[in-house]
Amino acid sequence: MNFQYVLIAFLISLVATLALTIIFRFFGKRGFLGNLYTSVRGGTPRALGLIPFIILSLFFLPGYNDLILIIGSFAFVDDLIGRKKIGILPIEWGQLSRGIGMIAIMIVGFPLMGYSAILISLLIQPINISDMQPGSTSMVVIIMSIFTILAILLMNIGLVQEIPAYYTPLILLVVCLGYCPLDFSGNIMLGEVGNHSFAVALGICFYILGGFWWTLILFIATTILISLIRKNNLTIFFARKLKITNPAPGDYFMDVLTGGGLGDALRRVLLGKRQIIIKNPFLILLGFRRLLYNPFAPNNRQYIPNKYQATSFLDRK
Repeated sequence: MNFQYVLIAFLISLVATLALTIIFRFFGKRGFLGNLYTSVRGGTPRALGLIPFIILSLFFLPGYNDLILIIGSFAFVDDLIGRKKIGILPIEWGQLSRGIGMIAIMIVGFPLMGYSAILISLLIQPINISDMQPGSTSMVVIIMSIFTILAILLMNIGLVQEIPAYYTPLILLVVCLGYCPLDFSGNIMLGEVGNHSFAVALGICFYILGGFWWTLILFIATTILISLIRKNNLTIFFARKLKITNPAPGDYFMDVLTGGGLGDALRRVLLGKRQIIIKNPFLILLGFRRLLYNPFAPNNRQYIPNKYQATSFLDRK
């Protein structure tokens, strides 16, 4: 394999991310970017994941790159529209766009990867949840890409489309390494276009490693990794928002797997204003308390212990 393509992908990611950050910051401060520039941390460009999205769409293997192109396009619509309700419906335009993109991944990816396409589409949810603090998504992608590369080498996986199997996770790794320095420092945000593209790319790497079963195993492992990375933040979130002050291991896992706006929208549709109370210790351990927590139930406003109270305006956001 000619490693110059890997080096080119890294350099494009590094330089283009820096250049787009400067451009977004310039126009964002002047009010021209709308939802692509936020007031967080004194002004932060969003959707810089456009760069990884474009590079991965170009450098991934033919057929697989179509999946990244599909999900990235729908996700960018989510970034552009922002949190706007669809009339009286309980979902937002961005959530609808994301949902259509996920379904499209399942349909288009099924002839290529079978049932693994469904898992890859569902991986978008935990990766999206990971992108709620600076650098956490990049950390997950780096760790799981390195693991996949090592596993491919140790298992002596052969060629995929006449290219070494490790090429795909290696491209993902270097693109993420080129993008991530500004992300770790909190100067930019991936946006939905970035974390969705990383999610599908990572799932494709899992499939190349070993088909459906490795995709399933590493899907679970990735979800656990995200729950560990976000454990401190989730503990505070549970207490402040869900009034769960004694979270079980399953609560962390289930929040990463089913939390966020899309998960809550499904809860609203399925549960209405009902709250199912989970008292069985085993079900609590597995996370059913978090899974079935309905934020739209009228009786879910309870006392928040002092140590979990927000201490600043930023904490309250």
